[in-house]
Amino acid sequence: MAELGDLLAEAMGRSLPVGKVVLIGDCVETSGAFVLHLLLKRCLSLDSSSAVFVALSHPFSHYDRILRKMGCNISVQKKNGKLQFLELLDFSARSKGNSVDDGFCKLYNEIRNAVEAARSKDTKASCVYIMIDDISLLEIAADGSENDVLNFLHYCSTLTSETDCSLIILNHEDVYSSEEAPRLLTHLQHLSDIEIRTAPLNTGLAADVHGQKNKHARRENKRREASVKSVSLVLCRADHKMKSQLFNLRTARILPTIRILPFFSPFFRFAYDFNLQP
Repeated sequence: MAELGDLLAEAMGRSLPVGKVVLIGDCVETSGAFVLHLLLKRCLSLDSSSAVFVALSHPFSHYDRILRKMGCNISVQKKNGKLQFLELLDFSARSKGNSVDDGFCKLYNEIRNAVEAARSKDTKASCVYIMIDDISLLEIAADGSENDVLNFLHYCSTLTSETDCSLIILNHEDVYSSEEAPRLLTHLQHLSDIEIRTAPLNTGLAADVHGQKNKHARRENKRREASVKSVSLVLCRADHKMKSQLFNLRTARILPTIRILPFFSPFFRFAYDFNLQP
């Protein structure tokens, strides 16, 4: 039986991305938070990495309960300095008479200081992973100012090149109305090196399948032309030990039978398309 996280490791590479920007997009029907939780667990399980977690949507106790079920005690990791946790549930960029710019500058400095703390001699971390859950709440904190959020994200992305950090962002893509032009979402996609999306099945609801996950990685080939690798996963309910097939719209063909393997949650199992290798 495969080890925990093997399937997502196949999709993203055997090692966690270093110096990359990873965008996780989801919707109400299929939350992508489990991807963020799994990446956090993988990060903390490595001696050579540590994490800076910016929590905008849930308190520390929420993540502590989830990660404990996954076999990871983040309370101990936080105490040991491998996890720098910034709980910003009440964050407002415009507070105490300060401008929105000042609020985001203060937040950026907090993240940068947390990165430096995570790189201390005690942790010996060669790579720090900055995780933000979730970025759509920053626009609310900025009173709807997309420009300020974009400037903040660009500053955070510079840390990936300056300090060999990786930036992992969770964003709810369905918070925008269809009539709006989600400029923030477009810039996030342009900024990201790896994009992961969770979405319902195109064929609609099914009794044994919860949804699907797609991953796109932008890479440079020998001619320095952008190349995209696509990997598809299916989220299946844990009580259905079954084999299934997935129709790949990119290649317009039926993929071979895919395996159902155990995942951390009792509610989901992953099915991985082994035909799409890097």
